[in-house]
Amino acid sequence: MYFSGTDRYYLTRELEEIVNIAIQMEKPLLLTGEAGTGKTQLAFEIARSLRLKMEEARCKSTFRGEELCYVYDTVLRLNDSRFGSGESGRDVNNIWDYLRFGPIGRAFLAEDRRVLLLDEIDKTDSDTQDNLLDVLEDGSFIIREINHKVVAKKRPIIIITSNAKRELSDPFLRRCFCHHIPFPSPEEMAHIIRLHFPDITDEFLFQSIDVFYDLRAKNFEKLPATAELIDWIGAMKSSGCQSPSRDGKIPYVGTLLKRTRDIIKFRNMVARK
Repeated sequence: MYFSGTDRYYLTRELEEIVNIAIQMEKPLLLTGEAGTGKTQLAFEIARSLRLKMEEARCKSTFRGEELCYVYDTVLRLNDSRFGSGESGRDVNNIWDYLRFGPIGRAFLAEDRRVLLLDEIDKTDSDTQDNLLDVLEDGSFIIREINHKVVAKKRPIIIITSNAKRELSDPFLRRCFCHHIPFPSPEEMAHIIRLHFPDITDEFLFQSIDVFYDLRAKNFEKLPATAELIDWIGAMKSSGCQSPSRDGKIPYVGTLLKRTRDIIKFRNMVARK
């Protein structure tokens, strides 16, 4: 298996190398970088390019490492034991009927190799991250209720993303290959935009990029990122807009700036001109 990018994802040489060595050596790949730089999208494009199924966990602060592997539904089993399972086919004497597998569990149990995305792992606490260490490294976990060890039938391609809202522990980092995706230069951004809008004219493309980077230089609270630029260009093309800027006014500025204070700040800037 070798990933060389897709018609929708701009892949630098350095990123291509780290992705493929992680696949070859079956190591988790931790991607860091500003929101909107394509960390999450990379996992989907790997799956699409290699024709693999995806298992995805959008991490939350309330997650525990165990529930990414499995959940034992004790309430449902108790209810069935009291009132019967009806036509569900569940057997109250069979605990397997009450196990619900999370994305890690499904990826490990699958007969085919899958892409496993743990998105925004930094939202979880350090205990959750530590609980995942051995699971990801060993390719296995224990179902405690029956002391049963689940071993990955095919080790998934593991992509982990972080927006660096919390520091990850050194032991966690040691078990990963790591890559920081820097914010694209204007030249790289032009390549990215052409992947999404192959029929865009040079004039419209470079005017849009100039407006975009000018906005990023104005110290807004939430700087517009690549995803916002793509949405903005898509909105302009859908409406037949002929110019990304006229007299300092930007059409559909709410596709680029998302926080109220930033939008008000921009309006005041335009009003003062």
